[in-house]
Amino acid sequence: MTEPTGGITANGTTTVSGEVVEKIAAAAARTVPGVADLGGDVARFVNSVLDRVGLDQVGDASRGVSARVKDGTVTVDVVVVLAAGTVVAEVTSAVQQKVTEAVQGYGLRVLAVNVNVDDIAIG
Repeated sequence: MTEPTGGITANGTTTVSGEVVEKIAAAAARTVPGVADLGGDVARFVNSVLDRVGLDQVGDASRGVSARVKDGTVTVDVVVVLAAGTVVAEVTSAVQQKVTEAVQGYGLRVLAVNVNVDDIAIG
């Protein structure tokens, strides 16, 4: 979904799609120590099938992230798989901070970053 983000100026309007925000947020979340992967069970299964048939880049950019953009504000949902031995609260807090900073760097106001821990990667 694409919504106006910067309002109307003398030169026109600026819009940022939810897909762009999802890519920004996914890239930021992946940099957090303790995040082993993004996406729920189904997304990871589909991705493994795509990998096996040679489509290893399809869907990776924003997998595990959804964003709602409205009137220059953003709400982001991130589904993560944690590395074994990590402290849930520390990793999810770091994901929220990194995603917020990254999205705000593009001039958007972040209302919330919701983090759902879907699994733990063991081994």
